[in-house]
Amino acid sequence: MAEEKQIEQVTELILVGLTDNPQLQAPLFILFLLIYFITLVGNLGMVVLIRSSAQLQSPMYFFLSNLSLLDACSSSVVAPRTLMNLLMEKPTISVIGCATQLYFFIAFGTTECFLLAAMAYDRCVAICKPLLYSSIMSHRVCVLLVASSYVLGLLHSWVHTEFTFSLPLCQPAKVNHFYCDLMPVLALSCSDTRVNRCLIFSLAGLVEVVTISTVLISYAFILLAVLRISSAQGRYKAFSTCTSHLAGVTIFHGSILTLSFCRGSGSSLSTDKVFAVFYSLVVLMLTPLIYSLRNREVKNTLRDFVRWK
Repeated sequence: MAEEKQIEQVTELILVGLTDNPQLQAPLFILFLLIYFITLVGNLGMVVLIRSSAQLQSPMYFFLSNLSLLDACSSSVVAPRTLMNLLMEKPTISVIGCATQLYFFIAFGTTECFLLAAMAYDRCVAICKPLLYSSIMSHRVCVLLVASSYVLGLLHSWVHTEFTFSLPLCQPAKVNHFYCDLMPVLALSCSDTRVNRCLIFSLAGLVEVVTISTVLISYAFILLAVLRISSAQGRYKAFSTCTSHLAGVTIFHGSILTLSFCRGSGSSLSTDKVFAVFYSLVVLMLTPLIYSLRNREVKNTLRDFVRWK
């Protein structure tokens, strides 16, 4: 017989985690610790490299340094608590701690959506309007685009967090996830959640539609500009500056859409958690690898930095 939900004053939540098998907890701890270490070293290293190099002082690398910093912060929202829970016999989190984790996780994820869209616009201006690039993408404009991304991300997250934790929570307060994600927390509510689910679908869908549309429109203009270049070498050189960003956008939005599709199709919770691991941990680790391996200027700067050291 299923456990009945009881309305009580809930102050602490139980995180079910990834697995109930104690033999898997140690290997998962080592794996996640390694992923988190690589994520921090790679992303923070990218920030230091860009900020300290005179060769990388352009709008494209300004956005990239902010993206790397954002990924390091986003990983730090989930990974430390996940590692701690793998060492605990009964992993718990306070309601305030859960709300804080949920708020920053949504905020950083939404901010990255808008930041990737801003980076697509930057590449569009660089290729379509090369003579006006420095005047259009001034430092003031770049700062404004980054600040706007953060403001929109924080506002979007505040709406979801406020509406979710304003609902009464029921006992047993078990979050069927390894971190405080929106849908598993919403499942604990004792009241009608149709308004919340409609809000999630409309706002999150709006963010995805706006940011993906911005990327697609920008790359449509880029493609038209590249096709007008007469030489094959010129076309390759122009488009090669976009391949890293295009790969990053594909992986980031692809993981979001895949996770949303799995939830919408009624897939198993274990499948959802696997995709959540990829989205919340693995994708954030790939950013410095994508942008360093596919970018000659970053590789040359890194090589010079290593030689100097």
